[in-house]
Amino acid sequence: MAKDYNLLTILGPTAGGKTSVATRMAYILNGEVISADSRQVYRGMNLGTGKDLDDYVVEGQKIPYHLIDIVDAGSKYNVYEFQQDFINVFKDLQSRNKFPVLCGGSGMYIEAVLKGYKLIHVPVNKSLRDDLDQKPTEELIAILTSYKKLHNTTDIDTRQRMIRAIEIEAYYAEHPQPVSEFPEIKPLLVGVKFDRKLQRERITERLKQRLAEGMIDEVKQLIDRGITVENLLYYGLEYKFITQHITGELSYDEMFTKLETAIHQFAKRQMTWFRRMERNGFKIHWLDGSAPMHEKTNHILALLGKR
Repeated sequence: MAKDYNLLTILGPTAGGKTSVATRMAYILNGEVISADSRQVYRGMNLGTGKDLDDYVVEGQKIPYHLIDIVDAGSKYNVYEFQQDFINVFKDLQSRNKFPVLCGGSGMYIEAVLKGYKLIHVPVNKSLRDDLDQKPTEELIAILTSYKKLHNTTDIDTRQRMIRAIEIEAYYAEHPQPVSEFPEIKPLLVGVKFDRKLQRERITERLKQRLAEGMIDEVKQLIDRGITVENLLYYGLEYKFITQHITGELSYDEMFTKLETAIHQFAKRQMTWFRRMERNGFKIHWLDGSAPMHEKTNHILALLGKR
């Protein structure tokens, strides 16, 4: 029944047509879209992250979206921040009777939400690390055991893991964590993908289109705004290779070839992550991206129990 689901998740690899399906479903369901993309959170990084903002207008109506353009380029957003931001948006949509549609290709972000991982941001404690680094391994194990019962050996696989585990437990001891009120989520997962040959063609055409629309100028503007080359390289893919082209490290043709290959590899890694999610018990209903939109939406509505 429709009441069994309180979140629709549209996932899939890059250039797979997720956004248009998600916004259409938000339009039909009186919903709003929550982005699950690790790079679309950054302001001023539009073409390089493929925000496809035109897709957020359906039948002349603007579809509200969340977790896009929420932090400045140059910062480093993480999965912990995403989880906290998602919870706030999800609760807000529930309070307004709006159906949440989670859309994205960042498998780690999606899984962190669907599994409700308890993620706590524990800062580095350099003085503690330096002190622990001087102690023998047996003493590190004894210290960690004093904080918690060791149910498995993963925390003591290496000295580095032990020191980080102690650092986390010491932080918890000084900063008691409130009981996490992670909302109950009943998700329907729908994947959108094309066959491999068409997927590759779509990636290449999309790359050509975004370059024609000014993606190189977008990166130049970020550099002019003071975003360091190191940060742009950190963001990877488009920002990495275009920055290398701008700095003279790569010719245009070299940049295009390397970037095209990297995006194909990225799409493959995304599918690997989603397949692993399926092996771990998530049911993903896959749709053919080539199918007409009305077929895709009708299929999703049937899965939601609304047909």
